Amino acid sequence: MAKMSDNHYTIQVVAHALDLFEQFLHGSDELSATEISNLLKLSTQSTFRLLTTLEARGYIEKNFVTDRYRLGLKTFELRQNYLSQSGLLTRARPFLKNLLSASGETAYLVYLDKTHIVYVAAMESSQPVHVASRRGARLPAYCTASGKALIAGLPDAELDHLFPEGTMQSFTDRTSSSMTTLKKELQQVIRQGYAVDNEEYDREVCCVAAPVFGSTGRAVGALSISGPAFRMSSDRVENELAPLILQSCTDLSKHLGFHGEA
Repeated sequence: MAKMSDNHYTIQVVAHALDLFEQFLHGSDELSATEISNLLKLSTQSTFRLLTTLEARGYIEKNFVTDRYRLGLKTFELRQNYLSQSGLLTRARPFLKNLLSASGETAYLVYLDKTHIVYVAAMESSQPVHVASRRGARLPAYCTASGKALIAGLPDAELDHLFPEGTMQSFTDRTSSSMTTLKKELQQVIRQGYAVDNEEYDREVCCVAAPVFGSTGRAVGALSISGPAFRMSSDRVENELAPLILQSCTDLSKHLGFHGEA
């Protein structure tokens, strides 16, 4: 049934579905059925029908460990199509290919989704020991090179909101789980233009990344290079990989219409 709202016809069940998706824009990775019912002001039966329908179509999925709901694979596919239509994916591919060729390491295109990064494209290294493609994976922004490259320009107040003190999990003994430490790292990222993950999420894996800017001057993603720690010395990162990633991001940003200074 349709109802009149602000001089526009809206279909209520569609509005509820969109309201549900928008809850995931406000810092929630997973929500229980009860939380969804309360947030959307729906009855338990209506909430169940909404979740069942969206789950059947792949837009919502249930985490059977936590018994909570999260965005499904279909939403990732829509994001992929959006990026492709915006030109980012298409224009990034030759740069990823060049990063792989020049470094011999796995190269990624990444975007920021609230507190996490999502790997949307990858060119995987053919070396016997290499970092496997993480295409489609979501990792915390605060302990990944791409994530730090993308959150470095955020105001302190927004960082405090996204990553409340005490909520940042330590994945290795090198993970920075303190907001004070993170902010110092982000200041360094701003100064040098690139970020490094030195075994902060995975032991034996290091990454270097820099942001890509769109025509409005806003970061629309990041390019990164990931490799095993034994090949990613600080000297190699600083003198070879960082200049490579910075140049690639500068060139890709220009292709996307950005003409300022990154």
